[in-house]
Formats: sequence, structure tokens, C-alpha cells
Amino acid sequence: MARIYQTSSMGEAHVRLCIVSNREEADLLVHRVSSWGLAHGDSLWYITKDKQDATCWVCFTSRGMAEVSICFVNTVGESGWLKPHRLKGRFAK
Repeated sequence: MARIYQTSSMGEAHVRLCIVSNREEADLLVHRVSSWGLAHGDSLWYITKDKQDATCWVCFTSRGMAEVSICFVNTVGESGWLKPHRLKGRFAK
């Protein structure tokens, strides 16, 4: 289950992300869910305000500093990895 905490410090983050508006430029398509129970895998994110509840801490950065580029999508069916990536499985630990 992917419970995500957003930090403003790159040093504190487990993964650095950038948000892109064009799906073709993204590594991962993400759908935000409204509860812990709906969060699953790397692409269905529940965003929490509590660090201790999170499975991954992320920091949003510029494209050049990012390890993963993401695009938010409106439906569950659209979400998922678009390309093979070394961080696959990291968000749901």
C-alpha cells in the first residue's frame, strides 16, 4: 500500500519526484485515493500528513533533480508504471 508523505526537504525524502502534465513524459501515472484501504501498489496513493504512517516520503523537485516523473490521472485503470524503472516497488513498501 502506498501511503505518501510530502516533505519539503530533499535530504529527508526517500524519493525525489517531479510532476509532468503530459503522460508520455511520465514514468509513473498516479491516482490519489481517499483512504488507506484503497491505496495499493505503487500507483494508488493515499497522501498522509503523518510521517510515521507513510511508506514513502517524497519531495517534489525540478525535472533535472527528480528520480521519477509522475502524472496524476483521474481513474484507477489509467494508473501504473509506463516504463521499466529501478524504483518500481519503492512506494508500496
